[in-house]
Amino acid sequence: MKKLIILIIVFAGLGFAGWRVWQANKNDLQLNSTNPKQSKPSPVVPSTSGFDKTKYSISEANSLWRVVNKARPLPDSYKPDDLVVPNVKLRLAKSVEQMHVSKKMQPDLEKMFIGAKVAGYDLMLASGFRSQAYQKQLYDSYVAKDGQVAADRYSARPGTSEHQTGLAVDVGRIDQKCELEICFGATEEGKWVAKNAAIYGFIIRYQDGKESITTYQYEPWHLRYIGIELAQELTKTDQTMEEFFNL
Repeated sequence: MKKLIILIIVFAGLGFAGWRVWQANKNDLQLNSTNPKQSKPSPVVPSTSGFDKTKYSISEANSLWRVVNKARPLPDSYKPDDLVVPNVKLRLAKSVEQMHVSKKMQPDLEKMFIGAKVAGYDLMLASGFRSQAYQKQLYDSYVAKDGQVAADRYSARPGTSEHQTGLAVDVGRIDQKCELEICFGATEEGKWVAKNAAIYGFIIRYQDGKESITTYQYEPWHLRYIGIELAQELTKTDQTMEEFFNL
């Protein structure tokens, strides 16, 4: 009789323990069915919320994305320390200051000239780096010729020229037709540049119809190097640097 009572108690305890195990498993199943992330963390998905506008400074003088305009001058007498002569057709002798560019753009500038050649067009580097002193000579001569108001539409005051960064170039045709003139944009070479510049990291800095924003007239020959990533983003969204960086 005692053995029977003991066996009943043992089986009852096992039954209760088994019921507790079953109930715990049941609760886990219910929890997992209503909130699966509790049992299996979701994979991390890279953010695609937008373009990283902080990758480079827009204020440091030697930055790839340095924004230079009439309201954002460079440090007095600034000169980049990485100037080189690119392996492209030059308007002037290699020793001339204007035939130098920042080493940051050299590889892509050379690739762009090769790309144009493959497409059947010969480009020439008309102007690259310009010192503040040389820019002053140019600006003063334009003011003397056309007056300050007119000069300010097509020439930068000393210290506010993109050319001083070494990251801007004026390009043209080998025969110099429409050199540094708006009509360059209507030439086959100009059309090719407008269509393909961003592939190589360049933008037409002073776009047609954007004078109220850039404060300069349309210059289809003036290219600014900002790297392929940003160049393609600005081209895709049809924005100037001022618009993109909310300046």
